[in-house]
Amino acid sequence: MKKLTLLPILVFGTFLAAESISYQERVDVIKSEPIYKTITTRTPYQECWDEEVTQNGSSESPIGALIGGIAGGILGNQIGGGNGKTVATVGGAIAGTLVGKNLSEGSRPSSSMQRRCVTKYQENSAEKLVGYKNIANYKGKTITKYSDRALDRIDVTISVNY
Repeated sequence: MKKLTLLPILVFGTFLAAESISYQERVDVIKSEPIYKTITTRTPYQECWDEEVTQNGSSESPIGALIGGIAGGILGNQIGGGNGKTVATVGGAIAGTLVGKNLSEGSRPSSSMQRRCVTKYQENSAEKLVGYKNIANYKGKTITKYSDRALDRIDVTISVNY
């Protein structure tokens, strides 16, 4: 029974006696290497020109053909007599339809100047310094610290647990 009580006391006592100590040392930097990054910028610009645009006046509307057909039918009806009146009416309607269609499609094309533009990009690349890689040795170990400037020394924290 004494052994079972003694063992936890010894283990607990060991934890109470465990301590740690920390201290800092300054280590000289043996090498500082600049770190560069390629930065690419894209600047937009426009290229513009004037262009003549031709527009046909024709429309796909059947109104001209319809009006021509009606007018031709009326005129053909006025001319003929008997069976010839029917033939003249039909012939007049067909001729009027063709004339009306040609007149509606035959309007003159128009042209105008329009400004056209295209967006393009000018790319520029440049190397930019983004920081330094500082290298030191401490007791046979290589220590690397990145910073925004070249360092002379690196602070090292040493912790000893016992």
